[in-house]
Amino acid sequence: MKVLLTGATGFTGSYVLRRLLAEGITPRCLVRASSDVAGLHGVETVVGDLGDAASLERAFDGVDTLINTASLGFGHAPALVKAAERAGVRRAIFISTTSIFTSLNTTSKSTRIAAEETIQRSRLEWTILRPTMIYGSPRDRNMIRLIRYVRRWPVMPVIGDGRHLQQPVYVDDVAAAAVLALRSEKAIRRAYNIAGAKPLTFNEVVDTVARLLGRRMRRIYFPARPIIATLQRLERHRLRLPIKAEQLQRLNENKAFPWTDAAKDFGYAPIDFEEGMRRELQEMAGQ
Repeated sequence: MKVLLTGATGFTGSYVLRRLLAEGITPRCLVRASSDVAGLHGVETVVGDLGDAASLERAFDGVDTLINTASLGFGHAPALVKAAERAGVRRAIFISTTSIFTSLNTTSKSTRIAAEETIQRSRLEWTILRPTMIYGSPRDRNMIRLIRYVRRWPVMPVIGDGRHLQQPVYVDDVAAAAVLALRSEKAIRRAYNIAGAKPLTFNEVVDTVARLLGRRMRRIYFPARPIIATLQRLERHRLRLPIKAEQLQRLNENKAFPWTDAAKDFGYAPIDFEEGMRRELQEMAGQ
């Protein structure tokens, strides 16, 4: 098996790389010229871009397997799939996202759905994995903000009632799912939700983080609709704001997803949120 890994220097991709190496698989990694490749010592790299046909051709030379952890939200899927098919790649794992199920009509949603449709029409033996919100280290851009806030302030403003469900997934569980699915014939030409062990309300997420940090956190609730409407008006004037209306709208959607199919077909077994947050905090302390 000769694997091409895209997004290897990214948050999720770096964990997938570790998992592959632990399995005795040393992939070739497609990296941008601007990427920090310090963590790729001893791993073959090809400098290029998903939007460049020539670099894709170099990257796929001699490859029979693809693991794509790079975002499907930038419109590169058709070129990537075409290059993989031309190179004779058979097996392919694609990391997508459960955000395609949002009720909001966003540009990234339509781009990602189109990407999945391109993959599903291809000749590849594809598997699509759709993680929920990924967290797990200071690189996660999600829970790290909440951790920093809880450490600094005793009061948490909550837009809405804080009761909508979330199901964050630990980053190494996503990486494990990619490698497990790669080994599973049952996963061929199937798409799976990859979520945390169980759903939590936003209130429960805040309480968990506060408890692990030994902090007491008081929540103050604000009505969602007028605040979202105000942000939308301000955004039309192209003002730079600390939070976007879309983020608050997503916070007030239920985002709970079953992962039983992934468990049945390739043994996916995620850790619970409290354990994942404990590991993230330990990593932060180590840094």
